[in-house]
Amino acid sequence: MLSHFPAVAVLAVADLERARQFYEGTLGFTAQGDAIEGVMYAAGPTTFLVYPSAYAGTNQATAISFQVDVASFDAEIARLRGQGIEFQTFDMDGLTWNDGVADMGEGRAVWFADPDGNVLNVETHQEGG
Repeated sequence: MLSHFPAVAVLAVADLERARQFYEGTLGFTAQGDAIEGVMYAAGPTTFLVYPSAYAGTNQATAISFQVDVASFDAEIARLRGQGIEFQTFDMDGLTWNDGVADMGEGRAVWFADPDGNVLNVETHQEGG
């Protein structure tokens, strides 16, 4: 069954070098090795692939959600702002916004885009949950 195997998130980008500058320079990821036509990054116990594609930026939904513990959330959001990241807001039932940060009742979250428009999300999660 597929549920027994690890999954890898995959992000299409138009310009791999520009994407590397964003993911490594702006977001602080370290390349885990080059893939056939892209680069792999580790995010906690998971990985994601960034690769060049003619379909870059066509997904308008959240592509990757990074789960940050509650105690680290504010510092991570401040670090992203310090790197020039601009958070997106949108209308959705159950969300209230404060300076680009969504309050979801039991957690908080932000959304932003990479240079190709891939939507990334950082949200809180409860330890052990």
